[in-house]
Amino acid sequence: MNVPEPKPLPRWARRKDARPEEIIAAALELFVERGYASTRLDDVAAHAGVSKGTLYLYFENKEELFKAVVRGNMLPVLQHGEDLVQAFSGSSADLVRQLVRGWWELTGSTRIAGIPKLVIAESGNFPDLAKFYYDEVIQRALSMFRDVLQRGVDSGEFREVDNDHLVHVALAPLVMLAVWGHSFGCCEREKLQPARYLDAYLDMLLHSLQLAQAQEKMHARTKK
Repeated sequence: MNVPEPKPLPRWARRKDARPEEIIAAALELFVERGYASTRLDDVAAHAGVSKGTLYLYFENKEELFKAVVRGNMLPVLQHGEDLVQAFSGSSADLVRQLVRGWWELTGSTRIAGIPKLVIAESGNFPDLAKFYYDEVIQRALSMFRDVLQRGVDSGEFREVDNDHLVHVALAPLVMLAVWGHSFGCCEREKLQPARYLDAYLDMLLHSLQLAQAQEKMHARTKK
């Protein structure tokens, strides 16, 4: 006798501990698509396949849900980068390359890249969310990249630089690439090629750190 295959359970019948992740995934999609102000908790619940009451079991309000989206998607990427910095034994230039390309693979090329654009667009109306994002994401990213630059300086691979300001200069093109894809990307006549963009960015950044040092050494030799 043929036994019919069991039908998949509806979303609301899935195990309870899966629901927060489903809600966060649905919220990420809607926040990126509609923005923070225009995203309603009713729509998030419907998109996640749960009742609004179920959503409130896990998240007190929209602000807490947004924070969960950031913490669940952005912070693991930062932790991955910090772990790489701690364990990496190669050159600082290679470490920069791995961090940048890893960021693109894990964040820039995914829906998560829409979060920075959302925060920038809505920071004026929701300054508390902007401060939260700055404290938990931007500060950690700046600190990590500052450590990498200092690593290169300490090893003699990079020239002495104003790390406190250069980290902002170094991270700005990556933020712009993420924002571009969720704003002007739809208007381009010729689509920006992320891989080529990152190659150009790394070439410019690393040559500014390394070649200037070589030129300084050459200039010092000519003075002798």
